[in-house]
Amino acid sequence: MQQVSNPSLVKRWRSLVAVCLTLPLLLVTAHASEHRRTLEAESVVVTEHRAQINGQRVDYKVYAGFLPVWDEDGHPTATLQYTYYERQGVREQARRPIMFSFNGGPGSASVWMHIAYTGPKSLRVDDEGFPIQPYGVKDNPHSVLDATDIVFVNPVNTGYSRVLPGPDGNMPSRERQREMFFGVNSDVQYLAEWMNTFVTRYQRWRSPKFLIGESYGTTRVAGLAHALQNQQWMYINGVVLVSPTDMGIDREGPVKAANRLPYYAAAAWYHQQLDPALQELDLYELLPEVEAFTIDTYLPALARGAWLGEQERNAVAAQVARYSGLSEQVVLQSNLDVDTAFFWKELLRDEGLTIGRLDSRYTGIDRQDVGVRPDFNSELTSWLHSFTPAINYYLREELGVETDIKYNMFGPVHPWDRSNNNTGPQLRQAMAQNPFMNVLFQVGYYDGATNYFDAKYSMWQLDPSGKMRDRLFFEGYRSGHMMYLRNEDLRLSNEHLREFILHSLPDEGQPARY
Repeated sequence: MQQVSNPSLVKRWRSLVAVCLTLPLLLVTAHASEHRRTLEAESVVVTEHRAQINGQRVDYKVYAGFLPVWDEDGHPTATLQYTYYERQGVREQARRPIMFSFNGGPGSASVWMHIAYTGPKSLRVDDEGFPIQPYGVKDNPHSVLDATDIVFVNPVNTGYSRVLPGPDGNMPSRERQREMFFGVNSDVQYLAEWMNTFVTRYQRWRSPKFLIGESYGTTRVAGLAHALQNQQWMYINGVVLVSPTDMGIDREGPVKAANRLPYYAAAAWYHQQLDPALQELDLYELLPEVEAFTIDTYLPALARGAWLGEQERNAVAAQVARYSGLSEQVVLQSNLDVDTAFFWKELLRDEGLTIGRLDSRYTGIDRQDVGVRPDFNSELTSWLHSFTPAINYYLREELGVETDIKYNMFGPVHPWDRSNNNTGPQLRQAMAQNPFMNVLFQVGYYDGATNYFDAKYSMWQLDPSGKMRDRLFFEGYRSGHMMYLRNEDLRLSNEHLREFILHSLPDEGQPARY
């Protein structure tokens, strides 16, 4: 092989080789950059539709869009995906209510109430809420769109909503993102700012405003009611709490243990695990009896702990067993405090089944019948079965949203900062500041995650003075966490919601005063 002795020629040869090797990498990099999954900070697709709702024809527009969250310097830090339903043909928009809808998690998209509860489309499931194929959506004749416009909001990292790069083009650190978005109070702060932008853009400042939240979304809207009124000067007519969390209201210790029993009774009744005398009762006849025992006997017994006498302990255990469908031995071995996960595993253990956490009508099968908790949440797997394909189909194929971003049913928002959660007291303060504001609780009796009696207890404690009792409303349903999945409760819960909205609109000329 002939050697090249000219140094200049060698140098040019090496440069040529370097270029030849680098050029394909540059082309690949450029090509990859062109195909990155990115989102515009702001965009919207508008479509027009018609539906039969509550016995009348409703023409409406859908705005499926993205709207930024800005920092104090005016830089977009995130973009939130929303779906806004606006009824057409309204004579006076200033009198037309608008309702902002949030789901929970934290980390959950707004999909659940969007295509299964209040929106003009509902999930294709059977009458009890179980998945069927082909997946998709159908018209929802029970939607409240006849009574209020609706905005379904996906918080950061849920649905298509995402954090955006900073002014330098780099993504904020994970710790910085957590400070901005992923905590009880930061969540409320940026969403309040975003709602101000939305209301301004769509010229809805004069409209009566409502907030609805489900599960952790109740913590969110309780805090938002206060933040909107005190930081954005935006006043709210009503707040709806669907399957509420504690919202910072203390329910620990004996209260937490005792409050489970009415739910246990409801689940055991549904699965026919109670004695014949109780099983013959209707659920609405059974629950008041169990609630009275819980408050008058069970809670005081738990509070006395080890100082409860043996005879009384045995008597309480016998009654707890009777109402829960469990054995007296199990109740005594649990020191009268039966854990919920154990209950889901134990109730139908002899039949080789577990029951669902969020909706105990659902059953599952575990690898082993022994153990203290189910292997999986049977209800959640069933829901994801039907919701995930439906929302992807609906947004993309019916509403025209075009993006390669994945729709996050549950997004990366953890660890979530739960410190300084005072949203319950903040909701009470917001009510006190605004004589127009009412609050509605909606719960499912078979919900074991945010059980209905906890919700009732929170309502009792929300305003201990009792001065606002006539502005607090409570409705329960023969279903679970998402009570609207059962067709009869879809009708009934929307009917109650519609009545609440209309009740919370003041008469013309009525002043906001005590």
